[in-house]
Amino acid sequence: MKKIAILFITIFSLVITSCEGPSGPPGPQGQDGGLIVAPAFEIEIDFTPGNNYEYFEPYGFEIYPFDMTLVYILWETVNGQDIWRLLPQTVEFSDGTLVYNYDFTRDDVRFFLDGTTDFNTLDPSWTQNQVFRVVVVPADNVGRQNYSDINVVMDAYNIKSFEKR
Repeated sequence: MKKIAILFITIFSLVITSCEGPSGPPGPQGQDGGLIVAPAFEIEIDFTPGNNYEYFEPYGFEIYPFDMTLVYILWETVNGQDIWRLLPQTVEFSDGTLVYNYDFTRDDVRFFLDGTTDFNTLDPSWTQNQVFRVVVVPADNVGRQNYSDINVVMDAYNIKSFEKR
């Protein structure tokens, strides 16, 4: 009786596991399947008391609910090579800190200065002609890259150039 029960369970298991239902919808394109291009642009900003040390820039393209915006600041140029840093970035002064930061919505990205130093006393090199690069990472790829290196992000999302605004 025990052998018949085992045989019955084995056959029943094979029948159930070999059943196939209707196929589901196709999944998202993977790294091999399609080319993913992230919207990107470059902008130069002056932070002043008149703009409350902040600047809003509308995207000019559609952003989806779970897309993520990354902002990089041109930190310095060494031997002709631009050095980009992912925001936020903090600078220490004797009287406090300066933080370059940003936030974003589905409509725009806001660049702003934060910190404890008196922005009115900063040398113009810290507030004028600040260059930023903005990359909107598609929601399907959020969390899959090392976002601190702009070159890795550019390669991953096939960004060849940044539209100047």
